[in-house]
Amino acid sequence: MGFDPMEIPYLAMCHERELGCADVSRIDIVGDELREFNPSFTTRRSLVIWGDQMLRRGPLRFLEKAALHSPLMAWAPFASNVYHDFMWYPTIGRRRIREFEQTPWGQMFDRYRRPVRAPGAQDGETGDAG
Repeated sequence: MGFDPMEIPYLAMCHERELGCADVSRIDIVGDELREFNPSFTTRRSLVIWGDQMLRRGPLRFLEKAALHSPLMAWAPFASNVYHDFMWYPTIGRRRIREFEQTPWGQMFDRYRRPVRAPGAQDGETGDAG
C-alpha cells in the first residue's frame, strides 16, 4: 500500500507488545513480486479521528477525562456509528465501493466472497465442510 507499517503508531505499538508483526523484513510475502506496484493509497483523518485527537492531544484535552474515562464514554461509539452509517457511507463510502467493485481488484474480491462449489455439488451445495 506504500506505507511503512512501523510508521503507523497503533501498528508499531501492537508490534512492540507482540500482538502481531509490523516489521516487513520479518513477514514472509508470497505470491507475485510487486516491488514496482504502487496503488498510490492516501490517508486522511475522519471527523471521528479528528475529534478523538482533539480530546486526547489537542485543545480539548481538559475534557478527555470526562469524555473518555467516565460513563459519558458511551457517546464515542454512538457518534462513530452515526457519522459512518448516516453521513460518511451514504455520501462518500457507497460511491467509493461501487467504483472499487468495477476495478479488477474489486471483481477479484467479489469472486472470493462467493461460495466455492465442490466438483459434482448440486445447486445450493458448497465445498464447505461445515
